Amino acid sequence: MNLDHLPEDCFAHILSFTSPGDVCRCSLVSWSFRTMADLDSVWEKFLPSDHAEILSRLVCPITYSSNKELFIRLCSPNLIDGGKKMFSIEKSTRKKCYMLSARDVSITWSCNPLYWTWRPLVESRFAEVAELRTIWWLEICGTINTQMLSPKTVYGAYLIAKLADRAYGFDSLPSEVSLEVGNFKSQGAVYLSTRHDQSRKQAAADLEHEHFSKRIRASRWRVLEGDHGGGLCERKDGWMEVEIGSFYNEGCANNDVKMSLKEVKGAHLKGGLIVEGIEIRPKI
Repeated sequence: MNLDHLPEDCFAHILSFTSPGDVCRCSLVSWSFRTMADLDSVWEKFLPSDHAEILSRLVCPITYSSNKELFIRLCSPNLIDGGKKMFSIEKSTRKKCYMLSARDVSITWSCNPLYWTWRPLVESRFAEVAELRTIWWLEICGTINTQMLSPKTVYGAYLIAKLADRAYGFDSLPSEVSLEVGNFKSQGAVYLSTRHDQSRKQAAADLEHEHFSKRIRASRWRVLEGDHGGGLCERKDGWMEVEIGSFYNEGCANNDVKMSLKEVKGAHLKGGLIVEGIEIRPKI
């Protein structure tokens, strides 16, 4: 059967069950395919069901002439809620992504200029970031409601930060991370230091070149691994991130996702951490 002979609404309905990438590829087949692939009824399915409400929260309104153009524009990060959050759509999965700015999370003692400094940063997507001057009690917490997220999706939460050249005090002890939603809770430990992660990789490489038995190598690796996670990982946007935790959002319940990172056990001072915010995005 020639697909060109299918009724327009029937073919559009079929396309709506595919992905944005599939639709774009279909548009290359023929002129008639392209016409149907650009229909608003097709791209309406790819937009979040609450996209009208999201548009009303944008700091800078979006101009668009079709649902396809709207989808493309929402795939780029857009400031919402007075500039305190960032929203975008993950292009391949159509899932919603959010980023809470440093102003939208709770940072203990961040209102005290002796401990934290608020300042603009060219590399940041937000108006300002929080830079740690010096402190011994480090605690950063964020919250987002599951109803804001895409249903039936595995999400990861990440602290987005940088270390200033003067950064110190993050190699001594790991920071505790936790994520809680409903009856689910995950906990772990991470180092807010790239040096710790590099030393772990070097140690692993050294073990790989040693001519020991597999049993000895495995036991040494377990000692190196311990109970701690990795350190900060570099991102393409010039920032660094460390995973706080992950969870599955069923989409039925109305729960708060509570995310936190803290290091409060060590009595030593820490400084030089630059916090942009917490990102919540689907795990692909």
